[in-house]
Formats: sequence, structure tokens, C-alpha cells
Amino acid sequence: MDEIKGFFAKAGKEFMNAAGEAAMGAAKDIVGSVINEVFIKKEAETKRVLPSIKNMRVLGEKPLSSHRPHTDIQDFETIRGQCLASGSLFEDPLFPASNESLMFSRRPDRYVEWLRPHGELGDCWLLAATANLTQDSNLFFRVVPPDQNFEENYAGIFHFCFWQYGKWVDVVIDDRLPTHRGELLYMNSAEKNEFWSALLEKAYAKLHGSYEALKGGSTCEAMEDFTGGVTEWYDLKEAPSNLFSILAKAVERNSMMGCSLEPDPNVLEAETQEGLIRGHAYSITKVCMIDIVTPNRTGRIPMIRLRNPWGNEAEWNGPWSDGSPEWRYIPDEQKDEIGLNFDRDGEFWMSFQDFLNHFDRVEICNLCPDAAMDGQQNACKRKWETSMFEGEWTPGVTAGGCRNFLETFWHNPQYVITLEDPDEEDDDGKCTVLVALMQKNRRSKRNLGMECLTIGFAIYHLTDRDMQTRPQGLNFFKYHASVARSPHFINTREVTARFKLPPGHYLIVPSTFDPNEEGEFIIRVYSETRNNMEENDDHVGYGEDENNDNNARLYPSMPSPVKPVDPQRDALQRLFNSVAGSDMEVDWMNLKRILDHSLRDDLPKSSDISAHTQRENFAPLSKENGEAPNATTTALDGGNIVDTLISLICGLCNKNTLDDMLGLDEQNNTASQRLVDQITTDDPNNSVMIANPEGFSKDVCRSMVAMLDADKSGKLGFEEFEALLTDIAKWKAVFKVYDVYKTGWIDGFQLRAALSSAGYHLNNRILNALVHRYGSRDGKIAFDDFLMCTVKIKTYMGKNTTWKQ
Repeated sequence: MDEIKGFFAKAGKEFMNAAGEAAMGAAKDIVGSVINEVFIKKEAETKRVLPSIKNMRVLGEKPLSSHRPHTDIQDFETIRGQCLASGSLFEDPLFPASNESLMFSRRPDRYVEWLRPHGELGDCWLLAATANLTQDSNLFFRVVPPDQNFEENYAGIFHFCFWQYGKWVDVVIDDRLPTHRGELLYMNSAEKNEFWSALLEKAYAKLHGSYEALKGGSTCEAMEDFTGGVTEWYDLKEAPSNLFSILAKAVERNSMMGCSLEPDPNVLEAETQEGLIRGHAYSITKVCMIDIVTPNRTGRIPMIRLRNPWGNEAEWNGPWSDGSPEWRYIPDEQKDEIGLNFDRDGEFWMSFQDFLNHFDRVEICNLCPDAAMDGQQNACKRKWETSMFEGEWTPGVTAGGCRNFLETFWHNPQYVITLEDPDEEDDDGKCTVLVALMQKNRRSKRNLGMECLTIGFAIYHLTDRDMQTRPQGLNFFKYHASVARSPHFINTREVTARFKLPPGHYLIVPSTFDPNEEGEFIIRVYSETRNNMEENDDHVGYGEDENNDNNARLYPSMPSPVKPVDPQRDALQRLFNSVAGSDMEVDWMNLKRILDHSLRDDLPKSSDISAHTQRENFAPLSKENGEAPNATTTALDGGNIVDTLISLICGLCNKNTLDDMLGLDEQNNTASQRLVDQITTDDPNNSVMIANPEGFSKDVCRSMVAMLDADKSGKLGFEEFEALLTDIAKWKAVFKVYDVYKTGWIDGFQLRAALSSAGYHLNNRILNALVHRYGSRDGKIAFDDFLMCTVKIKTYMGKNTTWKQ
């Protein structure tokens, strides 16, 4: 018998396991498997400090309209004119000749004297990032306006233009430069009377707050700031197989490119046996296939031309160097085509294989179409198709962290790109896409700037059905894996990556690594063929969205207002009459007393307010605590008024539908009794949970009145009063759904869903603004502030009407 029992037990267990696996398999076929993706965090070798809000304000964009005070910015022409008229030399008050402009973390370790240069203006440029810039006069004069020199109209003032976060800003400086014992302290030219590089560096230091703030910068950053392009870089020891094609296409698009060797830690600018300088930046000026004819074979060889920015004899001396025997195998017409010469000008050729063997890093700055002037665009065979959006991560709303934090990840800003056609000459039928995520520092209150957040992004494929949902919700990311992502989440100013994707729709989700980190950003997409980009956000309006599962209402539609014969309406009328003035209207003070009594349990809670304090701030409605009730009506005592209003607020909606749907238990029926017990208790030590002894704020109550005050009298009649209480009942019920611990607060991440439950659809920009205005520092929303949000929203949208931006 035991064996039979054991057999059936084992068989039953196997049957249940098989059934369970079959059920799980069927479920996976329907909703898919839960995706387990892990994103990696990486620390930058050098921490970067972004320009501060202080500098961006005074250096910022040119005024967009005449309404902006002209004194907000330093205008070069105006200041120079004033200096010339007064016969004085400009001294910059915003970037003074003092230690604070040099360093923010400590005092300089030597005596620094600020001197004005005297010399000639040359075009020598030693800054690595501008090595290519000097070869293109259009790009050069965009950064260095030609309307300034040391002779004509000299007034000790200069200006330079830099690209910052999608806009060009003009930075004005005086020409006092930091020196020690007569030598320039920082960047200087090989020619002692040329000061362009030092003046440019000072302007760049002013933009960042100090010279010290430039310490963690990179060539890539400077290349972007001088051109407005998107940069990418490659480790040549791990170069992609198509790197030559990438560089060749970059040349066709007039991209700026540079390369370098790792520096020798013991020798400054050490020279290799092949004549290359370690730690030195070289420009790439041409990438092409060259015809070669030897006695044994004919073909083409990949070649690259580089330039030493010093412009001297320091050149590569290996194969294909100036005058090397390999050139005899190149036809003369090919030499003419590539402009070959053997001048000792710092420019030289290498085979692409030697380039990979001897250099360590290559950087590409891809120019956007408007970065090039008309002549360049005409000469350029190809150009990038570009899109750009600005966004924000707000704690508790849109700062959801990376995919490791699945529950909040979907709250991040989302962007959809549509790639229509594959690249020309692409055998796989795919599209080249560059995605660049750059963080901004507009909200920092520190003059010295703010360290970079750890940022990155993920890319997901969207079907036509997915395109109907805006934004994508939790379940989408739970069951869909990313098709591409940034290499790391890293604390640099910008994260850039290049991808090859088939034509289609794709969702880009930029984020910080951890949730609830505040910041602003711009996201740019470059593609070889046309791309369409838009923010994947909810529309702004009132009502249900049939195509959006994220915004499904959590409760049934509210019933029509109760009919006049309804006894509840009669009770509400008596309540209104008891608090209304002689004009039969209630003002914000009357409304505040009603709300303070009836909704006190819904306000944020703490445990440090005594019952005595509450009795003072939530005193019963009576003649002694406000305007006397209307004499023509039946006066209700304080307890009955509270009982009546609590009953109304909890019972205006159909009990059998709303309470069951929201899961409200029978405690709501005893709310008035608990409230009366709290008010009438004589025990001064009876501490109850309420955080705001002042009750509802004046702003909330006034806004509620203004929302329904059709005649602009500042008061509400009975019909308006009834409509307001109906709205409050609905909003309170919604809030209770999300305030699961009954704390009087909801998390900011729940605000979108809560407002959607009330019928309001908002986009990220409005949600961010609401939380900035009404949220706590940690992104929480109190009940009275939630009511304020709904009041403001309804005021602008209008009840039961569809409204869009």
C-alpha cells in the first residue's frame, strides 16, 4: 500500500510540475518572458565639473526679444564702445584678475601677476582641439570673431564664441593674463608675441568658472564647444572592423578628426623612433584608398594623412613618410589627385595599418549641417541628418534611474526615432545612428559648478502597435530587451555611441544610473539618412485615451450630480446655508474651515502635534470662530456639520461601485466619529498624527474658489459649492488609492497615474513643473498639494473638455 501511495504521490507531483510548466509556457507565449537586463556603472578617470548657472546666466544666449534687460549679458560692441569713449581699458568684473579666477579648491602656490599682452595677432593655435579649426577659416572665425586686434579700436577687450547646450554664447574677457616671473602661467604659443591661444583659454576658463575647472576636460569636449558637433572616440587597440569606412565617411562630411599616442609618464612629449610625439595630438586631414602599381601586382591601399599642429619637421619617418621609396609605386596622376608634397610642414602620410599599430586613440567630431557655412555645405558630398531634444530628470517624477530599477525606469523621458531608409552602399540594409546624451548644469546653485551625474541610455525596438502607447509603461520594459545601449553609464559630460540598426521605430530612454538624481540634458541623434524624432509622451488633455493602457481610469465615471430631491443634497444645502454670508455665498475662509474639519485625516502626518494645538487650529465651526450662520436657516452645531460633510464627501459617489473599486473599508463610515472624538477630547497628552497645524493653505482655498468663481466675485454660490465638493470627493478617493500607507503623501512617481485616474493627461514638462512647485525635496506630494495640482489643472483645462497644448 505504501508503494502505491508513493507511486501516486510521485506521479501527482510530476503531473503538477508538467502542468505548471505548460501553464508558464502558455503565459510566456502571450506576454513574453521577463527580461533580466543589468546595466553597468563606470567611473571616469577624471571627475568633470560643468559650467555653473552663474556663468551661464551672465554669458548666456543673446536676448531673444527686446523685453529682456540688456544688462543681463556682457555685450562686446557696447562695452568696447564705452571703453573707447572713456579712454580706458576694460577690466572684467565677472572674471576678475584674482586668485578665485585661477583656482577654487586652494590658493595658487606661487605669486601670480596679471599682465596685458603686447604683440601681434597670428593664426598659430596650439590647443589640440582646434588643430583642425585653424585649417577652416569659416569655423575659425565663428569661434574667433575677426573684429578685434591689438591695434585698431584696441580697448583691452576681446570676445570668443562657444557652443553650449544647443546654443552659441559670446564670452567677453579683458586681456589681462596670469603670469609668473614674466611667463604665461598656462597655455602659450611657441611665438612669444602671439596670444590667441592664451586669450581663448581665458575665455574658456571664464565659461567654466576658473582655470582649475578646465583640468578634467577633454579634447572631445572642446571640439564640440568650438563646432557644435557630436564627438566619438575609439581605442585603436580595440578598433571596430569598419573604422576605415567610418573615418572615410567622416572626411566626406568635413568632420574634425584627431589622434594621439599615450604619453610617456616619465618624459614630457617623448619622441618615438619613428618620429611621433607621445601625448601629442595630431590632426587627420585625409582618409582615402590610393592606387598602387608594383612590378608584381596592382591594387589599392588604405592610407591616412596626418598633421602635426606644430607645423614643423617633427614628422613620421616610417613607410610612406616624406620622400620614402614606397611613393615610387604610386602613379603621378594619383599623387596630383591627393596633393602630395614633401614639405617639412608637419604633414605626412601613413598606411592605415601603421596608423593602427602606432597610435592609441582617434577622436571624431561630426559636424551638424548648420555648423558649416554655405561654401562648406556645397563642397560637402554628404551631410548628417540631425535631431535634438532637451529634457529633464526630476526626482520623484522623471528621474527613474537605469533599467536596473525596473519599477521606476519607465518614468524617464522617452523619445521615438523613425529610421526610414538604409545607408547608401550598405550591404546589410541597415542605418548608421549616432546617439549623444549630454547633461547640463543649469540648476546648480554653486558658483563652482557641479560634478557630472552618471548617465547613459537604452534603445528599444517598437512595433506599429507599440507606437500607439505614449509613453511606454512598466510592462513594456519588463518583457522587452534593449536592442542597443550606451557602452557604460559613466560620469562624463556626454555619452555617445554609434549603432547599425535596421529601418524601423526605436525608443530611446536616457537616464541617470540611480533614481531620483536631478539634472537637465540634451539628446541628439545623427543618421546618414533621414530620421524623424519626437518625444514619446502623453498628450495634454482631459478624458480617457482609448489607445493608452497607462492612463486607464482606476475608477468608474462619476455619476451626475444628485437630484434636488436627494436628502444628501438637502443636507449639503443646510451646510452651505449655515456657513454662507448674508449674500448666500462662501468665501475662501469659509471653505478653509470646512476643509480643515472634514479632511484633516488626509493631510500629511507626524506625531509631534498635541490635541490641544489641533483644537486651536481646527476649531469647530461656530459663531465664535467665523462669520455667523445665516439667521434664516436652521443652524447646525459643529459636530453635525462635520458629520454631514464627511458623509457627503464619502458618499457623493455610488457606494457599491466606487468604494468597492477603490477598496475603501468601513473605516470611512466612522471617520466623522473619530474626528469628533479627537476634537472634543480633553486629554492634552493625546497626540494624534497630523503634520500641518495650519490646515489647508490660503493658496489652496483661494485657488479652489477661483476655479469655479464664474462671476469673479471671489465667492461661491451653492451650485458652485456643490460642484467643488463633488470634485474634492473624487480627488480624495483617487489620492487614497495611491496613499497606501495612509501617510497623507504620495510618491511623485505616482502623480501621473493619480492624475490620469482623475481624467487628466499631462506630459513630462508639466509633471516636472508641478513637482518642482508642489513637491517636497524628496519628490513626495502631500494631500493638500495634490488638491492644489488638480485645481490648477482643471482651471486651465476646463471641466469635461478636451484640451491640448
